[in-house]
Parts: sequence; C-alpha cells; structure tokens
Amino acid sequence: MTTITLQEPFRALFYSPFYAALARGDFAAQGVAVKLITVGEPDRAVANLLSGAADLAWSGPMRVIRDHAANPDSPLVSFAGVVMRDPFLLVGAGPQPGFKLHDLAAFRLGVVSEVPTPWWCLQQDLLGLGLDPAAMKVTAGRSMAENAAALRDGTLDVAQLFEPFASQAVAAGGAVWHAQASRGPTSYTAFYATRAALVAKRPAMLGLVRGLAAMQRWLHAAPVAEVAATVAPYFEGLDRALLESGIARYRELGVWAKDPVFPEAAFDSLEGAMFGVGAIPRRPGFAACVDTALVAEALA
Repeated sequence: MTTITLQEPFRALFYSPFYAALARGDFAAQGVAVKLITVGEPDRAVANLLSGAADLAWSGPMRVIRDHAANPDSPLVSFAGVVMRDPFLLVGAGPQPGFKLHDLAAFRLGVVSEVPTPWWCLQQDLLGLGLDPAAMKVTAGRSMAENAAALRDGTLDVAQLFEPFASQAVAAGGAVWHAQASRGPTSYTAFYATRAALVAKRPAMLGLVRGLAAMQRWLHAAPVAEVAATVAPYFEGLDRALLESGIARYRELGVWAKDPVFPEAAFDSLEGAMFGVGAIPRRPGFAACVDTALVAEALA
C-alpha cells in the first residue's frame, strides 16, 4: 500500500465523486492509501505540490491554465476528468417561466465570490449573446449564503449558487432559472500535480485513476439514495433530502464525467472563457496543461 497526500480546496457537494471513491475504498482497492487534507487556500495547495508537502490535489483546471499562461515553464499538469460541466445554477427568488439567459440583463444578479470560474463562464456566455456584463445590475463580493439570504429578503432577483445552496433556496420558495451546465462540456475539476510527481509516483497515480474509473461506473448506476448515503459522512449536518436533491440534479445535468478521460473540448471551453473575459493573457493550450498518457495507460 502506497500513501498519497491528496488536497481538496474546500468541501463541496459537486466534489462528491472524490468522496465516494474514498468512502467506497476504490483507491485502497488499487493499493493506494489516501491522506486527505483540506487546504482552504488554492495558492497554498500549489505551494504544497511544489515543495513536496503534498503529492497531488483536485481543483479547477483553471489553476493550471492560469499558471501556464503566466509561466510557460510551469511544472503543473491536470489529469483525470471528474467534473466536466459547470455545476453552478442561476436561482431566482421565484418562478420565471420561459426564462432565457438573454433575459438576465433585466434582473438584479448576485454572483459567486468564493471562486472565479463560474462568473468567468457566465460572462463569456453573456458576451456571446451580445450582452455587456459590465452594464448589468450585478452584485459581487458576497458569499453564496449571503446571496441566498438576499433572494429571500427581496434585494436580489437571482443568484449564482451551487448545491446545496440551490436546493435550499428552492425549498425556501425560489426556482432554478438556468443551469450553467447547459453551456456544454467545461472542465471544472480534475486532479493536478507536478509532472515530476507523475513520474516519481506513477504506480500510485495509475491506481488513483483506476479507482476513479471504478467509482464513476458505480456513481452513474447506483440509486441516488445510495450515493447520498455513501458521501453523507463528508457532509455532517446537511439534511439528507437536500443532499439527495443536489446529487440527483448534478447527475441529471451530466455534471460528473462517466470516465476519467479528460475531453479536450471541455478544456477548450474553459480556457476560451478565461481568455475571453481577460482572466489570462494568452491560451497555453491543452497539450501544455493536460497529461493524457497517464489515464490512457491506466485504462488500457
């Protein structure tokens, strides 16, 4: 058994596939004992990888893209796709029949502050519709919990939320107006490490990929209640009905990949959004940022 130190950025329901693999013992079945640590600060996760304090992390490929855009010699590389569609939802204070994304310009919108990717992607989609996000009634800098509260008190019309905030808002009388997953494949979460670590610890990394693949087969076949029961220990205090609602929604929207292959189209969509809104000065490209050989070897 090889021990690998794995970093999560923060606890989130859309990361459930990782928790399921840990809970089910999918990594252990491949001879890999995982020590999971929560870093809280993404920059600290990168520092841990570079120093060797951790072996790998899961996070948005945007972090690898941004590092390569600033430094062509970046040692970071993503691999093994897990969340390959946007998990964020536009939740309104009440039903809005017939809503189209173009209609968003007429409403007071609260955007996510905890992470940048959902707003980058939404801005890119709005620009594609001919809308100027800078001219819209946008409230930034508040947490999802604060924006959900603003929906309830009537100071916002719609907020950008992930689960379980979205299901909580719906239970309080709100309604999902738009799923950002509808933008199509978009690389949201994968493993990332240094290229040196993929070489030095290749047998363990191969085992992690095989464990992911086993989990993904189960994830898309098991009843929602079974998935929720499996990951529930990672969400202490969360109402089981809300957990099941979020899992069902994400699975229905195709947020979670069915195998660890990292689709180039999903990468291009994210990189294009980042470049389109000015989050990166150049597009480093799929080949520079994603290692496909490891997954191909693991699944062969």
